[in-house]
Amino acid sequence: MEKRTSLFENGLIWFGAGVSIAEILTGTYFAALGFGRGLAAILVGHVIGCIMLFLAGVIGGKTRKSAMETVKDSFGSHGGQLFAILNVLQLVGWTAIMIYDGALAAEGIFTVGHWVWCLVIGALIIVWILIGITNLGKVNTVAMAALFILTLILFKIIFFDGTVVTSITDETFSFGAAVELAVAMPLSWLPLISDYTREAKEPVKATAVSTVVYGVVSCFMYLVGMGAALFTGESDIAQIMVKAGLGIAGLLIIVFSTVTTTFLDAYSAGISSETVVSKWNGKHVAIVVTVIGTIAAIVYPMDNITDFLYLIGSVFAPMIAIQIADFFLLKRDKSSLAVHIPNLIIWVIGFVVYRILMNIDMPLGNTLPDMVITIVICLIVGKFVS
Repeated sequence: MEKRTSLFENGLIWFGAGVSIAEILTGTYFAALGFGRGLAAILVGHVIGCIMLFLAGVIGGKTRKSAMETVKDSFGSHGGQLFAILNVLQLVGWTAIMIYDGALAAEGIFTVGHWVWCLVIGALIIVWILIGITNLGKVNTVAMAALFILTLILFKIIFFDGTVVTSITDETFSFGAAVELAVAMPLSWLPLISDYTREAKEPVKATAVSTVVYGVVSCFMYLVGMGAALFTGESDIAQIMVKAGLGIAGLLIIVFSTVTTTFLDAYSAGISSETVVSKWNGKHVAIVVTVIGTIAAIVYPMDNITDFLYLIGSVFAPMIAIQIADFFLLKRDKSSLAVHIPNLIIWVIGFVVYRILMNIDMPLGNTLPDMVITIVICLIVGKFVS
């Protein structure tokens, strides 16, 4: 019988997802709003994003299906495969970005060559994949405890040992754009969460624990990034650690936080690939994704990921909106169909609306309005199309 994960194990998995250099780097952008407004944007964005994350996890947990298998319930078997392919592509992108960021930061502390750090981090991710999600227990507990202590030290250095050295104001970065950037990170995990909640003993409770743990830790990481930019004048996290005397400890934070987060991306890419081609072995695909991500991290510069985050939002926000409408409101299952054309058309409308709303400055960002519009269209069409 398949081993079920406990609430604690689910919490650990999502703690690892939140502790990430990418989240700290994204947090540095919020310094442009000042501390008060920046913190408000981080919190508002994460509340919106984490509600979506919770609902996605509940769907997978209750049906005991992986994230991309649940998509078939709204879009049909082939429709679900389309999103599985898009998800694998975004996860390859994330794997590359995470390895790139981690290697760049590690290189800032201990110079051996960016490509060497890419190979080290890539190799450790493969070790994590080979150990497997249900066997990571003690390894993950030790790694997470160490990371948590080190990030608390980093937090103290930034917020209590620094002074405001810069008051960055960027008029082009609005509150709404900041909220959207905060929504984008939990939203990027949305096509993954069911891959883990489906294995839980108590799926709904596990989803709640996963979402809350991830939301709190992610907000904390954003806060560290924003504080770094405001209180130390640095957006390079490696330099902050060097100045703070966190040499080897800082290096450990960077390497292991990158491994624990990127492992989830590669692992889920493997699970999603099984939705596309059922004969494929998810673990083998996850290793291939890690290798591709490592090569891409060595070859391509990936310093600004904001456009990538917005692209993920525009693809997956309308997708989950349709799933929410189908599962919770219309209570319909379309998995027996090859493709559910009406929902696919609604998704295209949702995608276009998201891209249009990106050009309109709204206080709560554009994900929430886009999802509301998509759900309303879904409910109207649901009344007329059986």
